[in-house]
Amino acid sequence: MTWKPNYTITNKLLSTIREIGESIGEIKSFSLKGKTLAKLELKARELSAYASTSIEGNPLALTDVKHLLKNRKEHIRDTEREVLNYNKSLQSLYTAVHAGKFRLNITTLEKIQNQVVEGLMDNPADVGHIRQAAVVIRNPRKIDEIVFLPPDAKDVKLLVSEMLDFINAHIGKIDPIILAGLFHRQCVIIHPFMDGNGRTTRLLSTAILGKAGLDLFEIFSFENYYNQNITRYFRAVGLEGDYYDLKDQIDFTRWLEYFADGILDELRRVRKALPDTLEPGPRLEPHHHQILEYISERGSITQREYGRISSRSLAARKLDFEKLLDMDFIKTVGKGRGTHYMKQTKSER
Repeated sequence: MTWKPNYTITNKLLSTIREIGESIGEIKSFSLKGKTLAKLELKARELSAYASTSIEGNPLALTDVKHLLKNRKEHIRDTEREVLNYNKSLQSLYTAVHAGKFRLNITTLEKIQNQVVEGLMDNPADVGHIRQAAVVIRNPRKIDEIVFLPPDAKDVKLLVSEMLDFINAHIGKIDPIILAGLFHRQCVIIHPFMDGNGRTTRLLSTAILGKAGLDLFEIFSFENYYNQNITRYFRAVGLEGDYYDLKDQIDFTRWLEYFADGILDELRRVRKALPDTLEPGPRLEPHHHQILEYISERGSITQREYGRISSRSLAARKLDFEKLLDMDFIKTVGKGRGTHYMKQTKSER
């Protein structure tokens, strides 16, 4: 049995994904480097560490989180440890993705949960291990009210394996936003751990975006979008009832629209935060995006393939490739008739 998520690529979802691509292209046109890029990455980590823990009820304000991440403390409270754990895990994932060492498997899932809850749980058996007991999701406002019954412990490992197999099998075949979104909601539904599920899921969703090829994944914080309306986030990502009564009816469409909206909202925030002194470089046109979208879908493109999907002249098509090469969006692979173009990774720039 394999996991086959049910979703529809609506016009709204398609439009949002297209806008995300355009926003990334616009931000990349500023050729962010050095201190400017480092500041954007730091801002995103601060927001992510603050927002993702705030979603779970951590009372620390954003100013407190910023101070905590900049200044080492000898004695820390649990609320501070939670933030530090999240930040540390996020940094390790960034490093692994950029080094091409990130592997999406159960071992990684357990490792991230271990990092997230380190020093915060009493039972060692619940740290870094898929749960072996039942859990229930309660209404945070009415603690006696059970909202959702996740899968039984005996089924969790298989469900997680099926989910990860699907994601890994479709990297490069399905848009990164859709893949990360499917993982995000399904992992929350499965609830593989006794605690730390939300934080672990959000961290790995970020890593999947990077591994699957979404540029600039480290300079925005979709957790910030969720934290602006936590009730809406919980309603969008979760279920109400018994998993076994609902599992064959789960539709990811509306969640994917919401997930994509969060990424676009954050990219808009990043664009507004860019210093006024920065000047954008050459702007990408629709035909440039056509090349990049083709590569995202198929892995590479040749001059002949571009000619089949474009009405532009041969000379114009050659200039299109030259511009993308100059801007480090793509790289040339092979020679002569075997020449094709692939996406340029961050580590190669």
